Amino acid sequence: MSNTLGKEFSVTIFGESHGAVIGTVISGCPPGLDIDEHLIQTELDRRKSNSPGTTSRREPDRAEILSGLFHGKTTGAPIAMIIRNKDVDSSPYGEELEVPRPGHADWASFIKYGGFSDHRGGGRFSGRRTAGFVMAGAVAKKLLAEAGIEILACTSELGGVKAGKASPQEIKASRRNEFFCPDINKIAAMQEAVSQAEKDGDSLGGVVEAVALGVPPGLGEPVLDNLDGGLAKAIFAIPAVKAIEFGAGFAAARMKGSQNNDPFITDGKNITLATNNAGGITGGMSSGMPITLRVAFKPVPSIAKEQDSVNIKTLKPVKLSVRGRHDVCIVPRAVVVVEAMIAITLADFAIRARIIPGAVR
Repeated sequence: MSNTLGKEFSVTIFGESHGAVIGTVISGCPPGLDIDEHLIQTELDRRKSNSPGTTSRREPDRAEILSGLFHGKTTGAPIAMIIRNKDVDSSPYGEELEVPRPGHADWASFIKYGGFSDHRGGGRFSGRRTAGFVMAGAVAKKLLAEAGIEILACTSELGGVKAGKASPQEIKASRRNEFFCPDINKIAAMQEAVSQAEKDGDSLGGVVEAVALGVPPGLGEPVLDNLDGGLAKAIFAIPAVKAIEFGAGFAAARMKGSQNNDPFITDGKNITLATNNAGGITGGMSSGMPITLRVAFKPVPSIAKEQDSVNIKTLKPVKLSVRGRHDVCIVPRAVVVVEAMIAITLADFAIRARIIPGAVR
Protein backbone atom coordinates (compact mmCIF):
# COMPACT_ATOMS: atom_id res chain seq x y z
CA MET A 1 0.00 0.00 0.00
CA SER A 2 1.01 3.60 -0.59
CA ASN A 3 0.22 5.60 2.53
CA THR A 4 2.24 8.82 2.28
CA LEU A 5 1.36 12.04 0.47
CA GLY A 6 3.83 14.85 -0.20
CA LYS A 7 7.59 15.20 -0.39
CA GLU A 8 8.90 17.90 1.97
CA PHE A 9 5.65 18.30 3.93
CA SER A 10 4.57 14.68 3.98
CA VAL A 11 1.55 13.04 5.57
CA THR A 12 1.30 9.33 6.35
CA ILE A 13 -2.05 7.89 7.43
CA PHE A 14 -2.77 4.60 9.17
CA GLY A 15 -5.67 2.65 10.66
CA GLU A 16 -8.87 0.93 9.51
CA SER A 17 -12.56 1.68 9.92
CA HIS A 18 -13.10 -0.92 12.67
CA GLY A 19 -9.55 -1.03 14.02
CA ALA A 20 -8.30 0.49 17.27
CA VAL A 21 -7.34 3.93 15.92
CA ILE A 22 -7.16 6.20 12.91
CA GLY A 23 -3.93 8.16 12.82
CA THR A 24 -1.58 10.41 10.91
CA VAL A 25 2.09 11.35 11.02
CA ILE A 26 3.29 14.67 9.57
CA SER A 27 6.93 15.04 8.62
CA GLY A 28 8.53 18.31 7.54
CA CYS A 29 6.40 20.78 9.48
CA PRO A 30 8.63 23.74 10.44
CA PRO A 31 9.25 24.41 14.14
CA GLY A 32 7.63 27.23 16.07
CA LEU A 33 4.09 26.91 14.67
CA ASP A 34 1.33 27.41 17.26
CA ILE A 35 -0.85 24.28 17.37
CA ASP A 36 -3.33 23.10 19.97
CA GLU A 37 -5.82 20.26 20.15
CA HIS A 38 -8.75 22.69 19.81
CA LEU A 39 -7.52 23.64 16.34
CA ILE A 40 -7.49 19.99 15.28
CA GLN A 41 -10.78 19.24 17.03
CA THR A 42 -12.64 22.03 15.27
CA GLU A 43 -11.82 20.48 11.90
CA LEU A 44 -12.71 16.96 13.04
CA ASP A 45 -16.06 18.21 14.32
CA ARG A 46 -16.82 19.69 10.90
CA ARG A 47 -16.16 16.28 9.35
CA LYS A 48 -18.67 14.61 11.71
CA SER A 49 -21.45 16.87 10.39
CA ASN A 50 -25.03 16.93 11.65
CA SER A 51 -26.75 16.96 8.29
CA PRO A 52 -29.74 14.66 7.64
CA GLY A 53 -28.81 11.24 6.33
CA THR A 54 -25.57 11.03 8.30
CA THR A 55 -24.54 7.60 9.60
CA SER A 56 -25.85 6.60 13.02
CA ARG A 57 -22.29 5.63 13.94
CA ARG A 58 -21.44 8.26 16.55
CA GLU A 59 -17.70 8.54 17.06
CA PRO A 60 -16.41 11.26 19.43
CA ASP A 61 -13.32 11.67 17.20
CA ARG A 62 -11.21 13.24 19.96
CA ALA A 63 -7.77 14.15 18.65
CA GLU A 64 -4.75 13.02 20.65
CA ILE A 65 -1.40 14.64 19.78
CA LEU A 66 1.35 12.16 20.64
CA SER A 67 4.51 13.89 19.47
CA GLY A 68 6.00 16.87 17.67
CA LEU A 69 4.67 19.58 20.01
CA PHE A 70 6.26 21.20 23.05
CA HIS A 71 4.61 24.05 24.98
CA GLY A 72 2.00 24.32 22.22
CA LYS A 73 4.47 24.81 19.39
CA THR A 74 5.79 22.46 16.74
CA THR A 75 9.32 21.24 17.40
CA GLY A 76 10.30 20.25 13.86
CA ALA A 77 9.99 16.56 14.78
CA PRO A 78 7.28 14.35 13.25
CA ILE A 79 3.78 15.20 14.51
CA ALA A 80 1.85 12.03 15.37
CA MET A 81 -1.89 12.20 16.04
CA ILE A 82 -4.60 9.60 16.60
CA ILE A 83 -8.29 9.30 17.24
CA ARG A 84 -9.63 6.15 18.87
CA ASN A 85 -12.49 4.22 17.29
CA LYS A 86 -15.15 3.93 20.00
CA ASP A 87 -18.50 3.16 18.34
CA VAL A 88 -17.64 0.03 16.36
CA ASP A 89 -20.15 -2.67 15.37
CA SER A 90 -18.62 -5.31 13.10
CA SER A 91 -21.53 -7.78 13.37
CA PRO A 92 -22.99 -7.03 9.90
CA TYR A 93 -19.71 -7.93 8.19
CA GLY A 94 -18.83 -11.41 9.44
CA GLU A 95 -15.37 -12.81 10.06
CA GLU A 96 -14.68 -13.46 6.39
CA LEU A 97 -15.72 -11.73 3.22
CA GLU A 98 -18.18 -13.89 1.31
CA VAL A 99 -20.25 -11.47 -0.76
CA PRO A 100 -18.55 -8.32 -2.13
CA ARG A 101 -20.66 -5.17 -2.00
CA PRO A 102 -21.33 -3.50 -5.38
CA GLY A 103 -19.56 -0.16 -5.68
CA HIS A 104 -17.07 -0.98 -2.92
CA ALA A 105 -13.43 -2.08 -3.04
CA ASP A 106 -14.27 -5.45 -1.44
CA TRP A 107 -13.57 -7.61 -4.49
CA ALA A 108 -10.50 -5.75 -5.79
CA SER A 109 -8.85 -5.69 -2.36
CA PHE A 110 -9.71 -9.35 -1.78
CA ILE A 111 -7.81 -10.27 -4.95
CA LYS A 112 -4.92 -7.84 -4.41
CA TYR A 113 -4.27 -8.79 -0.78
CA GLY A 114 -5.16 -12.46 -0.96
CA GLY A 115 -8.17 -12.16 1.32
CA PHE A 116 -6.13 -10.80 4.24
CA SER A 117 -7.33 -7.18 4.13
CA ASP A 118 -9.74 -6.04 6.84
CA HIS A 119 -13.13 -5.73 5.11
CA ARG A 120 -15.16 -4.64 8.17
CA GLY A 121 -16.77 -1.30 7.45
CA GLY A 122 -14.64 -1.04 4.33
CA GLY A 123 -11.43 -1.39 6.36
CA ARG A 124 -8.63 0.65 4.83
CA PHE A 125 -10.90 1.76 2.00
CA SER A 126 -13.51 3.36 4.25
CA GLY A 127 -14.17 7.07 4.40
CA ARG A 128 -13.18 6.74 8.05
CA ARG A 129 -9.54 7.08 6.99
CA THR A 130 -10.18 10.69 5.96
CA ALA A 131 -10.15 11.66 9.63
CA GLY A 132 -6.37 11.29 9.48
CA PHE A 133 -6.19 13.65 6.53
CA VAL A 134 -8.40 16.17 8.32
CA MET A 135 -6.06 16.24 11.32
CA ALA A 136 -3.06 16.78 9.05
CA GLY A 137 -5.02 19.33 7.03
CA ALA A 138 -5.63 21.42 10.14
CA VAL A 139 -1.88 21.75 10.65
CA ALA A 140 -1.34 22.48 6.95
CA LYS A 141 -4.00 25.23 7.04
CA LYS A 142 -2.30 26.88 10.01
CA LEU A 143 1.03 26.71 8.20
CA LEU A 144 -0.43 28.20 5.02
CA ALA A 145 -2.07 31.00 6.98
CA GLU A 146 1.46 32.14 7.90
CA ALA A 147 1.95 32.77 4.17
CA GLY A 148 -1.46 34.42 3.71
CA ILE A 149 -3.11 31.44 2.01
CA GLU A 150 -6.70 30.49 2.86
CA ILE A 151 -8.74 27.50 1.65
CA LEU A 152 -12.52 27.40 1.55
CA ALA A 153 -14.97 24.76 0.33
CA CYS A 154 -18.72 24.19 0.26
CA THR A 155 -21.46 21.92 -1.02
CA SER A 156 -22.35 23.23 -4.47
CA GLU A 157 -24.58 20.32 -5.53
CA LEU A 158 -26.35 17.48 -3.73
CA GLY A 159 -28.69 14.93 -5.25
CA GLY A 160 -29.14 17.08 -8.35
CA VAL A 161 -29.95 20.22 -6.36
CA LYS A 162 -27.49 22.91 -7.45
CA ALA A 163 -26.46 25.95 -5.43
CA GLY A 164 -25.79 29.26 -7.12
CA LYS A 165 -22.28 30.63 -7.58
CA ALA A 166 -20.87 31.71 -4.21
CA SER A 167 -18.40 34.35 -3.08
CA PRO A 168 -15.68 33.54 -0.52
CA GLN A 169 -17.75 35.36 2.11
CA GLU A 170 -20.79 33.21 1.31
CA ILE A 171 -18.68 30.05 1.47
CA LYS A 172 -17.44 31.05 4.92
CA ALA A 173 -21.03 31.72 6.02
CA SER A 174 -22.08 28.26 4.78
CA ARG A 175 -20.21 26.72 7.72
CA ARG A 176 -23.15 27.77 9.85
CA ASN A 177 -25.65 25.43 8.16
CA GLU A 178 -25.77 21.64 8.29
CA PHE A 179 -25.23 21.11 4.56
CA PHE A 180 -22.35 23.59 4.26
CA CYS A 181 -24.30 25.04 1.35
CA PRO A 182 -23.76 28.75 0.51
CA ASP A 183 -27.18 29.06 -1.15
CA ILE A 184 -29.67 29.05 1.72
CA ASN A 185 -32.56 28.90 -0.76
CA LYS A 186 -31.48 25.39 -1.80
CA ILE A 187 -31.08 23.83 1.65
CA ALA A 188 -34.72 22.73 1.96
CA ALA A 189 -34.56 21.00 -1.43
CA MET A 190 -31.34 19.23 -0.45
CA GLN A 191 -32.92 18.07 2.77
CA GLU A 192 -35.94 16.73 0.90
CA ALA A 193 -33.70 14.88 -1.57
CA VAL A 194 -31.81 13.20 1.27
CA SER A 195 -35.02 12.29 3.12
CA GLN A 196 -36.55 10.74 0.01
CA ALA A 197 -33.41 8.74 -0.79
CA GLU A 198 -33.32 7.45 2.78
CA LYS A 199 -36.96 6.35 2.54
CA ASP A 200 -36.15 4.56 -0.73
CA GLY A 201 -33.18 2.77 0.79
CA ASP A 202 -30.93 4.57 -1.68
CA SER A 203 -28.13 7.17 -1.62
CA LEU A 204 -27.02 10.40 -3.29
CA GLY A 205 -23.88 12.00 -4.68
CA GLY A 206 -22.94 15.61 -5.25
CA VAL A 207 -20.24 18.20 -5.83
CA VAL A 208 -17.88 20.05 -3.50
CA GLU A 209 -16.53 23.35 -4.77
CA ALA A 210 -13.32 24.83 -3.35
CA VAL A 211 -11.15 27.92 -3.68
CA ALA A 212 -7.63 28.65 -2.44
CA LEU A 213 -7.00 32.36 -1.91
CA GLY A 214 -3.67 34.16 -1.65
CA VAL A 215 -1.64 31.52 -3.50
CA PRO A 216 1.40 33.26 -5.04
CA PRO A 217 2.39 32.58 -8.66
CA GLY A 218 4.94 29.89 -9.46
CA LEU A 219 3.98 26.99 -7.16
CA GLY A 220 4.33 23.67 -8.96
CA GLU A 221 7.17 21.62 -10.43
CA PRO A 222 6.56 21.12 -14.17
CA VAL A 223 6.45 18.88 -16.07
CA LEU A 224 5.62 15.74 -14.14
CA ASP A 225 5.12 17.20 -10.67
CA ASN A 226 2.71 19.95 -11.63
CA LEU A 227 0.38 21.66 -9.18
CA ASP A 228 -2.93 20.56 -10.69
CA GLY A 229 -1.65 16.99 -10.93
CA GLY A 230 -0.59 17.07 -7.28
CA LEU A 231 -3.96 18.42 -6.19
CA ALA A 232 -5.79 15.81 -8.27
CA LYS A 233 -3.70 13.00 -6.77
CA ALA A 234 -4.56 14.18 -3.26
CA ILE A 235 -8.25 14.67 -4.00
CA PHE A 236 -8.55 11.21 -5.54
CA ALA A 237 -7.29 9.74 -2.25
CA ILE A 238 -10.72 10.63 -0.86
CA PRO A 239 -13.09 7.65 -1.21
CA ALA A 240 -16.02 8.16 -3.62
CA VAL A 241 -14.33 10.89 -5.68
CA LYS A 242 -14.91 10.25 -9.39
CA ALA A 243 -13.99 13.52 -11.10
CA ILE A 244 -12.25 16.85 -10.62
CA GLU A 245 -12.14 19.98 -12.76
CA PHE A 246 -10.21 23.23 -12.43
CA GLY A 247 -11.55 26.63 -13.44
CA ALA A 248 -13.87 26.35 -16.44
CA GLY A 249 -13.12 22.63 -16.51
CA PHE A 250 -15.13 20.66 -19.05
CA ALA A 251 -16.87 23.86 -20.15
CA ALA A 252 -13.55 24.95 -21.68
CA ALA A 253 -13.95 22.18 -24.25
CA ARG A 254 -16.97 24.06 -25.62
CA MET A 255 -15.30 27.48 -25.73
CA LYS A 256 -13.18 29.20 -28.34
CA GLY A 257 -9.67 30.29 -27.43
CA SER A 258 -10.78 33.90 -27.41
CA GLN A 259 -13.39 32.99 -24.80
CA ASN A 260 -11.26 30.69 -22.65
CA ASN A 261 -8.03 32.71 -22.50
CA ASP A 262 -7.55 34.89 -19.41
CA PRO A 263 -6.36 38.35 -20.55
CA PHE A 264 -3.60 40.08 -18.60
CA ILE A 265 -4.43 43.47 -17.09
CA THR A 266 -2.56 45.98 -14.93
CA ASP A 267 -3.34 48.83 -12.58
CA GLY A 268 0.02 50.40 -13.31
CA LYS A 269 1.67 48.64 -10.38
CA ASN A 270 0.62 45.00 -10.52
CA ILE A 271 -0.21 42.49 -13.24
CA THR A 272 -3.26 40.27 -12.85
CA LEU A 273 -5.84 38.49 -15.00
CA ALA A 274 -9.24 39.76 -16.10
CA THR A 275 -10.85 36.30 -15.84
CA ASN A 276 -9.93 32.97 -14.26
CA ASN A 277 -11.02 30.22 -16.64
CA ALA A 278 -7.72 28.43 -15.93
CA GLY A 279 -8.69 28.11 -12.27
CA GLY A 280 -5.49 29.71 -11.03
CA ILE A 281 -3.15 27.15 -12.62
CA THR A 282 -1.36 27.41 -15.99
CA GLY A 283 1.45 25.19 -17.21
CA GLY A 284 1.19 23.20 -14.00
CA MET A 285 2.02 26.28 -11.89
CA SER A 286 -0.07 28.69 -9.85
CA SER A 287 -0.80 31.92 -11.72
CA GLY A 288 -1.47 34.12 -8.69
CA MET A 289 -5.21 33.97 -9.23
CA PRO A 290 -7.48 32.04 -6.85
CA ILE A 291 -7.23 28.29 -7.39
CA THR A 292 -10.76 27.06 -8.09
CA LEU A 293 -11.83 23.46 -8.43
CA ARG A 294 -14.88 21.23 -8.22
CA VAL A 295 -14.94 17.64 -7.00
CA ALA A 296 -17.63 15.10 -7.96
CA PHE A 297 -18.62 12.44 -5.41
CA LYS A 298 -20.50 9.32 -6.43
CA PRO A 299 -23.51 8.13 -4.41
CA VAL A 300 -22.66 6.12 -1.30
CA PRO A 301 -22.48 2.47 -2.49
CA SER A 302 -23.82 0.97 0.76
CA ILE A 303 -27.59 0.97 0.23
CA ALA A 304 -30.52 -0.98 1.62
CA LYS A 305 -31.94 -1.69 -1.84
CA GLU A 306 -31.28 -5.18 -3.13
CA GLN A 307 -28.37 -5.46 -5.56
CA ASP A 308 -26.84 -8.29 -7.55
CA SER A 309 -23.61 -9.86 -6.32
CA VAL A 310 -21.86 -13.23 -6.20
CA ASN A 311 -20.80 -15.45 -3.32
CA ILE A 312 -17.04 -15.73 -3.82
CA LYS A 313 -16.93 -19.21 -2.21
CA THR A 314 -19.82 -20.89 -4.02
CA LEU A 315 -19.68 -18.68 -7.16
CA LYS A 316 -23.46 -18.50 -7.04
CA PRO A 317 -25.38 -15.28 -7.76
CA VAL A 318 -26.97 -13.68 -4.69
CA LYS A 319 -29.11 -10.69 -3.83
CA LEU A 320 -27.48 -8.32 -1.36
CA SER A 321 -29.01 -5.63 0.82
CA VAL A 322 -26.18 -3.89 2.66
CA ARG A 323 -26.60 -3.83 6.42
CA GLY A 324 -24.72 -1.68 8.90
CA ARG A 325 -24.64 2.06 9.54
CA HIS A 326 -24.05 4.21 6.50
CA ASP A 327 -24.52 7.76 5.23
CA VAL A 328 -27.20 8.53 2.67
CA CYS A 329 -24.92 11.25 1.28
CA ILE A 330 -21.34 12.04 2.30
CA VAL A 331 -21.00 15.35 0.45
CA PRO A 332 -21.45 17.71 3.45
CA ARG A 333 -18.94 15.66 5.46
CA ALA A 334 -16.51 15.70 2.52
CA VAL A 335 -16.29 19.51 2.42
CA VAL A 336 -13.65 19.72 5.18
CA VAL A 337 -11.83 16.70 3.71
CA VAL A 338 -11.45 18.45 0.35
CA GLU A 339 -10.10 21.50 2.15
CA ALA A 340 -7.62 19.29 4.01
CA MET A 341 -6.28 17.62 0.88
CA ILE A 342 -5.81 20.97 -0.84
CA ALA A 343 -4.06 22.35 2.24
CA ILE A 344 -1.68 19.38 2.53
CA THR A 345 -0.75 19.67 -1.14
CA LEU A 346 -0.26 23.43 -1.11
CA ALA A 347 1.79 23.26 2.10
CA ASP A 348 4.12 20.75 0.45
CA PHE A 349 4.56 22.85 -2.70
CA ALA A 350 4.92 26.05 -0.67
CA ILE A 351 7.73 24.59 1.46
CA ARG A 352 9.43 23.32 -1.67
CA ALA A 353 9.18 26.85 -3.12
CA ARG A 354 10.60 28.29 0.15
CA ILE A 355 7.70 30.66 0.74
CA ILE A 356 6.74 29.27 4.17
CA PRO A 357 8.16 31.39 7.02
CA GLY A 358 10.47 29.52 9.38
CA ALA A 359 10.98 26.50 7.15
CA VAL A 360 14.15 24.63 8.13
CA ARG A 361 16.32 23.47 5.28
